[in-house]
Amino acid sequence: MIKISLSAMSASLLLALGALAPAQAAVDVEAAKALAKSNDCLKCHAADKDKKGPSMKKIADKYRGKPDGQEKAIKNMTEGQKVKLTDGTEEKHKIIDTKDPKELKNMADWYLSH
Repeated sequence: MIKISLSAMSASLLLALGALAPAQAAVDVEAAKALAKSNDCLKCHAADKDKKGPSMKKIADKYRGKPDGQEKAIKNMTEGQKVKLTDGTEEKHKIIDTKDPKELKNMADWYLSH
């Protein structure tokens, strides 16, 4: 019988588990911030406090870990749906000025990273 050291077995297990994890591109924070600023997103949303709209942290808490979380975040940015504001009123959400799917995914991932 072959004896395998505990550390070698642990390393093998970690490598195997790492291969099973979905590959996810890193968020380009600077590009996401620039897009958010150019679309006035930061007038209504801040990282950790509510403004006119919910904080990015609240948005992330709502969608993080859900299989369609990114998709729903993008839908809110692109379809002009009615949203409830922190004061209880409703208005149409501003449509973000980009059609580039990579930019939209990056922005959604940035919001969901909070």
